[in-house]
Amino acid sequence: MNELRQRALRLLARRDHARAELRKKLAPHAESEETLDALLDDLAGRRLLSDARYAEMRVSSRSNRYGNARLAQELKAQGVAEDVAGQALAAAGDELARAHAIWRRKFGTLPAEAAERARQTRYLLYRGFSGDVIRRVLRGEGNEQEEE
Repeated sequence: MNELRQRALRLLARRDHARAELRKKLAPHAESEETLDALLDDLAGRRLLSDARYAEMRVSSRSNRYGNARLAQELKAQGVAEDVAGQALAAAGDELARAHAIWRRKFGTLPAEAAERARQTRYLLYRGFSGDVIRRVLRGEGNEQEEE
């Protein structure tokens, strides 16, 4: 148990982990499921392990490159509950403004022809932005910062 705790603390010292992610990393080294659950509960009780903190960290570090759909999918893949992920995404800020900033860095000018419009749309879709947000960006909305 002590060796498992040290392994968990080493992993948590590097960065925050979601509970499910840490469980997956520690499972091969645990004596039993009960031992692992007890350790994870203890770490969560001492506030060393928090899905909410992990979600906030993940969203804040990646929100300047990706849209809410992609971030939500990544959090779900790491075992973060939907309500916790939703709270972290709500704190990420305006998705339209983020999409416009990403679009401006990559393209900078509105598409003049259909092929270019499709290319820009695919780029933003891959980044995890919704169709509505993409349409608004390609219509020129969301660039209030430039107009001020």
